[in-house]
Amino acid sequence: MHRRTFALCALALAAVSSQALAGPTLDTVRKRGYLQCGVSTGIQGFSAPDSKGAWHGLDVDMCRAIATTVFNDATKYRLTPLTTQARFTALQSGEVDVLTRNVTPTMARDTTLGLLSVAVNYYDSQGVMVSNKLGVKKLRELDGATICVQPGTVTELDLADWFRSQSLRFKPVVIEKYDEIVRAFSAGRCDAFTSDKSQLAASRMTLENPDSYVILDENISKSPLGPMVRQGDDNWINIVRWSLNAMLEAEEFGITSSNVDAQLKANSPNVQRILGVTPGMGRNMGVDDKWAYNIIKQVGNYGESYERNLGMSSPMKLPRALNAQWRDGGLMYGWPVR
Repeated sequence: MHRRTFALCALALAAVSSQALAGPTLDTVRKRGYLQCGVSTGIQGFSAPDSKGAWHGLDVDMCRAIATTVFNDATKYRLTPLTTQARFTALQSGEVDVLTRNVTPTMARDTTLGLLSVAVNYYDSQGVMVSNKLGVKKLRELDGATICVQPGTVTELDLADWFRSQSLRFKPVVIEKYDEIVRAFSAGRCDAFTSDKSQLAASRMTLENPDSYVILDENISKSPLGPMVRQGDDNWINIVRWSLNAMLEAEEFGITSSNVDAQLKANSPNVQRILGVTPGMGRNMGVDDKWAYNIIKQVGNYGESYERNLGMSSPMKLPRALNAQWRDGGLMYGWPVR
């Protein structure tokens, strides 16, 4: 085949492939004109409104990053606050395009709900908070205690598993809405309150005399958290997964919202691929080759998002710990954008 003819055929095939990659969810989101994300009903540092009603948090930033991948515009999104009971139904029904709220990936969820956990944007663990007045220092001292917990959560199941494994008893106080649990706990309706430790830390900040409460050091279970989508749309899975990986890779290579324009001139092949200087990475998902550049410019890398929402610059003041980059002893390991 003549070289020019071959090149034209290759370009045509690439165009067809790019069009074929546009899956049903991406098409729906583009036609609507904005991304619809399901978030928690209000967890400081993850997704909660400020005094002016604007929502902020790590999970909100995840939504903004996905919107940027699709539209090159981090403002083209809307949030649907969802309870633990309503979250999966909302995603299954198409009420939301993605859950960016705190969802723990489990095998049962991935194999029975028609949904799929695609990434982890926060490594957490389940803990227990008690009042200092209770005098409890260890989990085993809660034998026979009443414990507030949300229904329909892995937290509820893991709590029961832990007490059963220790041959101990407890009485669950099951309350659906998270803010009502916090009020019930502070009012003394239960001896202890269990949730992810990050949520417990956020809740303690809202209590009168926060220093009167302690989060026990021990962990009940692992609790990785991250976005979830519907199964059967591989293109959408890739868009959500790689939106997070772009933020992680950017942090690893030192690309920030303030230096991203200068980094366009970097000699690193990795940086050139991430920022779209070397074309192809966006086309493979049916989006603009500048998708990752736009995420970093408008939302920031993972470290920037963590710091302003959860880190020492935020009211939460949570150390990176497991959520540090892998080279710093954490578990955050961005998959290669190549």
